[in-house]
Amino acid sequence: MSIRPFILLGAVAAALAACAPVPGPSGAVQPAVFRADDFAWSQRGGPGAIEGRVTFQQGGKAYACIGSAGLTPDTPYTRNRFRTLYGSTERAAVPAAVVRARDVGEAGADYRAYVRSERCENGRFAFRGLPDGGWFLIVPVRAEGDEGPLVLMRHVVTRGGRVVGVTL
Repeated sequence: MSIRPFILLGAVAAALAACAPVPGPSGAVQPAVFRADDFAWSQRGGPGAIEGRVTFQQGGKAYACIGSAGLTPDTPYTRNRFRTLYGSTERAAVPAAVVRARDVGEAGADYRAYVRSERCENGRFAFRGLPDGGWFLIVPVRAEGDEGPLVLMRHVVTRGGRVVGVTL
């Protein structure tokens, strides 16, 4: 029997533990709180970029982006929010109505000030001038004839000034 599945299981468990809320002074688990210092890194410029395209298909339908793509810095606060909103901190495709119905508390105006937005045109979008770090990419999409849009979410990491290609 190969040890590879056990190594993979251990890596997944460690990653999940690193993302979990931490016990507070009383020992109770506390949700992540907004701290501007956690977002400061994302305001620095950098040579990194994310170039994305939407080719998402589900149930025999092709989805196209609608509106703008959003890019949110990965912090304890946003990781907690995204885990609740999307059921994952790695990737998801969730109906927008479901995301809106999930309760994560009020997003502070300070949090929204760190979210970047770029228009998605012809199934493509790009974020440039990014520092190294983790990001949550959000793209609303819709298929012809569907009642409501889906929201595609993907965690992306920029490093070393490289362009990261993302296909959703």
